[in-house]
Amino acid sequence: MATSEYLLHYVWKYRIFDRTDLQTVDGEPLEIIDPGVRNSDAGADFFNAKIRIGEKIWAGDVELHGSSDEWTRHGHHTDERFNSVILHVAERVKGSVRNQKGALIPQMQLIIPEKVKRSADYLLNSRSNLPCRYQLPLVEREIVTTWLAATGIERLERKINDIRKHLERFNNSWDQAFYVLLTRNFGFGLNSDIFERLALSLPFNCIMRHGDSLLQVEALLFGQAGMLYGDGATDDYCQQLRREYEFLRLKYRLQPVPSYLFKQLRVRPNAFPQVRIAQLAALLKQRGRLFPLLLEEDDPAQLRLYFQVEASDYWHTHYSFGKRSTKSRKYLGDSSCNVILINTVVPMFFVYGQKTGQEKFCERAMQLLESLKPERNAIITEFEKAGIFPANAFDSQALIQLRRAYCERGKCLYCKIGYRILSR
Repeated sequence: MATSEYLLHYVWKYRIFDRTDLQTVDGEPLEIIDPGVRNSDAGADFFNAKIRIGEKIWAGDVELHGSSDEWTRHGHHTDERFNSVILHVAERVKGSVRNQKGALIPQMQLIIPEKVKRSADYLLNSRSNLPCRYQLPLVEREIVTTWLAATGIERLERKINDIRKHLERFNNSWDQAFYVLLTRNFGFGLNSDIFERLALSLPFNCIMRHGDSLLQVEALLFGQAGMLYGDGATDDYCQQLRREYEFLRLKYRLQPVPSYLFKQLRVRPNAFPQVRIAQLAALLKQRGRLFPLLLEEDDPAQLRLYFQVEASDYWHTHYSFGKRSTKSRKYLGDSSCNVILINTVVPMFFVYGQKTGQEKFCERAMQLLESLKPERNAIITEFEKAGIFPANAFDSQALIQLRRAYCERGKCLYCKIGYRILSR
C-alpha cells in the first residue's frame, strides 16, 4: 500500500486536488503558483515553490507531513535548513508550527481525495504484472502513445549506456563490443547473462585467429561453455571438439564458465543453449568481422540475411550432445533474426553514430527499429489483451520497458498512464 505521506507528495506535486477557493488553516486565500521541485536530499520536501497568500507572493520551500505534529517530532523546529519553508502541508492539522527562528509558518490542510486513495491502493496492491489492465482501455490513446514514445527511448538509452561501458572496457574496440552484445543476445532473454559471460571468457580476436575452421570455433565456444564434458559428450563429434578445445585452452589459458548456469527447462528444443551456440559458431565462422559489413548496409532485408545461418550438420539430428533426435535443420529464423537486429544492431548503430559524429547511423537505427515487426512474447500478448497493439519493433520495445521498469516494480506513481488513472 502506498504510504499516506508518499501519496500526499504525489498529490501535491501533480496538483491532484481541488484548487478552487484554497485557504490556509487560518482562513487566508491561498494560490499554488508552482508546487516546486522534489528534493531527494536533506531539507524540505520541495524547493523553489511559489505561492500566493492573500496579496503577497512567496518563494521558497514546502514541507509535507501526514500529521502537522510530525514537524516537531522530526526536529524541523530546531533545524535551520527549514527556515526557508514558506508553507507546511499536512493531511491532519493538530496545531501551529514554527521554524528555528520562532516564526509561524503558514499551513494548508490537504486531504487526499478518496478516489485517488482507492485507485492508488488498487494499482499498488495488485499482484498482476500489469496492474492497470482493466483501466488501460479507458486512458486516452494520445496519452498512451506519448508515454510509449518516452519508454521506447528510455529502453534504447539503457542499451546505449551498456554499449558505452563495453567500449570503455575494451579500449573502444567496436568488434569486441559488438561480439559481446551479439553473444549476449543469442541467449534470447533466459540465457542472456550466461551467454555474455561466455563471450567475456573468450576474446573475439581468439575466435578470429581460428575463423577459417568451424570445428575450432565450435570447440572454443562449446569448451568455454563447459559443455564438452557431460555424460552425453562421448560421440566422435564431441571427442573431436574436446581434443581441439584442450589444445586451444592451454594455448590461450582459457577458463570456462560453469555449464550448469545455462538453462533449458521450459525452453523449446530448437532454442536449447547448445543449438544457439552452434548457430553462433556458424555465424562467426561465416561472417567474421561482421560489424563493419553491417555499417555498409542500410536495407533491413539485407541486414537480416547476414544473420540467417544454420548450425552444422551434427545439430540437424541433435538438440544436445549425444542425444539423437528427428532430423531438423537448425537455422536462425526470421523472428530470431529480428530479435538480434533489435537488441544488437540498432543500439550499436546508434552508439556508432554518436561516437563518430555521423548522424546518419542514428537515423538508420531508428528507421530499422520502426521497420521491423513487433516482437511476439508474453509481455506483448498481455498488453494486447488490454487493447494496446504495437505497430512495429519500437512499440514492442516501449511496452517491454514499460512492463519491466514500471509495472513489475510497482512504479505506477511514476508512470504517465498511472498518473492519468489517478487524476481522472
